Amino acid sequence: MDSLRALLLTDKVAVVTGASRGIGRATVLELARRGAKVVINYRNNEPAAEEVLQQIQSEEGVGMLFRANVAEFNEAYDLIKSTVEHFGRLDILVNNAGITRDKLIMMMSEEDWDDVQAVNLKGTFNCSKAALRTMIRQKSGRIINITSVAGQIGNAGQCNYSASKAGQIGFTKALAREVASRNITVNAISAGYIETEIWGHVPEDAKQSLLSMIPLNRKGIPEDVAFAVAFLASDQAGYITGQVLGVDGGMAMI
Repeated sequence: MDSLRALLLTDKVAVVTGASRGIGRATVLELARRGAKVVINYRNNEPAAEEVLQQIQSEEGVGMLFRANVAEFNEAYDLIKSTVEHFGRLDILVNNAGITRDKLIMMMSEEDWDDVQAVNLKGTFNCSKAALRTMIRQKSGRIINITSVAGQIGNAGQCNYSASKAGQIGFTKALAREVASRNITVNAISAGYIETEIWGHVPEDAKQSLLSMIPLNRKGIPEDVAFAVAFLASDQAGYITGQVLGVDGGMAMI
């Protein structure tokens, strides 16, 4: 197999959740540039999602938009069903959709807890379960879950977020064991301090404290994660499953 061709994703079909901005946006653009047909999932920000689609099309890529709240099983199911109906298959699922409701636990409401688990963890379950119907039939597929160093080392004020991301890691490892015999790989990418809209709400002193924990002494950009996703989605990563790849500048060396 030609090593460069194995990194291409020509004619593969990919769904990326939470794809209108940040890591999701960078991921769909990278997958499309490697030849994949991409489905841009979004929940509320239709103008931003439209802009992503227009950029893909301007580069002669193929994509489509699909609005769905992945925390709702029926909407996640419809996202996958519509993808398969439109493109005829599904090769790559990137569970990227995520939210934060940061508070110290004594100030955290039950709703703050439930909302984060619903999107970040249950959304990963919902989309994966729906996608596996097709991937098992195809006897091939890639599921890539975007988790966080918060799920590995914890973060004060983020008990809900850290728990959801740790849950994604456990889910990744368990599901990888379940579906390996069907030639389906399941991996996670643990993102560190990546310059996204979520980090825009973090106080400046907290940002500086986090930067001091990073051996490479800089924050990452969404493209850093997108490149890692593209590799795990490629043929060259066919013998990698159940793993957590840190894209964090060395922040969580465990």
